Amino acid sequence: MENEQPPVRINIFKAVLGLLAAVGVTAAIFYFRTSIEQYKAVSYPAIFLISVLGNATVIFPAPSYAIAFSGGAVLNPYGVGVAAGLGAALGELTGYLIGSSGRVIAKSNLHARFEALITKWGWLTIFGLSLIPNPFFDIGGIVAGMMKMPVWKFLLATAAGKVIRFTVFGVLGKTLLGN
Repeated sequence: MENEQPPVRINIFKAVLGLLAAVGVTAAIFYFRTSIEQYKAVSYPAIFLISVLGNATVIFPAPSYAIAFSGGAVLNPYGVGVAAGLGAALGELTGYLIGSSGRVIAKSNLHARFEALITKWGWLTIFGLSLIPNPFFDIGGIVAGMMKMPVWKFLLATAAGKVIRFTVFGVLGKTLLGN
């Protein structure tokens, strides 16, 4: 039972579901762009909430990147970047809290590498992990929690990286799809 991985079919299903959700959200936002422009007041909080939920779990593949990309085409890409980035940072607290809870988590070579990086570079490691799209941020967040990195440092570093990342996606959306 130790280190059981989900069957490949489940991983493929999750990837396809995430891709379909991203395409669907992008198409819907582009199709309803005039309505979205009219309701800017609720659009940014909706982006924030979807980003929180999408980053709080790996079970529901919320299309955060697609929302930032297509939302940036319709709304202010900098506002979209801030809303999506802050929401993502808040959602990433789940991994940090799992690590800080003291629950025993199987250690791996990757875990040891992140522990060494966080010991050496501290919050800069978390900033780097959150800035660049990669599948390893959750592990970094868990390790940061296990190492008792102050939550404010974790949250600030995560928010800075995620806001920059999602702003780039928003600006790309404005550049490629904007009116």
